[in-house]
Amino acid sequence: MKLDDKDRIIITMYAEDPDISQEKIAARLNMTQPSVAARVAALRKEGGLEKQLGVNPIKMGMYLAKVEASCTAPRDVLKKMRGCPYFAHGFTASGRRNLFMLFFSESITTLESIVDCHLRSDPSVSEVDLDLLITSEKDFVIPIRMKPDLCDGAPCGIEHSCYECSSFKEEKCLGCPATGQYRGNVLGRAVASAREPGSARQ
Repeated sequence: MKLDDKDRIIITMYAEDPDISQEKIAARLNMTQPSVAARVAALRKEGGLEKQLGVNPIKMGMYLAKVEASCTAPRDVLKKMRGCPYFAHGFTASGRRNLFMLFFSESITTLESIVDCHLRSDPSVSEVDLDLLITSEKDFVIPIRMKPDLCDGAPCGIEHSCYECSSFKEEKCLGCPATGQYRGNVLGRAVASAREPGSARQ
């Protein structure tokens, strides 16, 4: 993608104020608004200008965890975790620690349970490190589905339900919002009572 100085100024102005009007940009660049609109459309098409809405977990008082691991099948693990309601982002990387993921929750022990039950138990994963991120220099936005659709099985593919998990029984983990087995208050109200093992789906 080739950028000129006007493209760079447009990107910078949007980075400083995502809600800036094209009229203000046009005035800064001494261009017409339709000309700016055409440049903005081209930048968005090529990935040079992106806008993402969501929540800032640190600003909301939630915990954000960085998980690094060595893995023989990093893409498979990312594919498995992609549907997890607590999953923020994931990357494959070069080097020994070739798997990098971000998770969020209002509970530290829930984050620990996710790592223990879904990553440390995976035979393709080794040398797992979990660190809590304390501050961020810039806003970090996650496009969270605040009330996930209920599904019959866990999106991560784990076979047992939360009711069978020792972390859930010991109240260390808040449970999975996507299966209705959730006891927190950020991702939607708990509906676990309607989803006891053997009960009909509500």
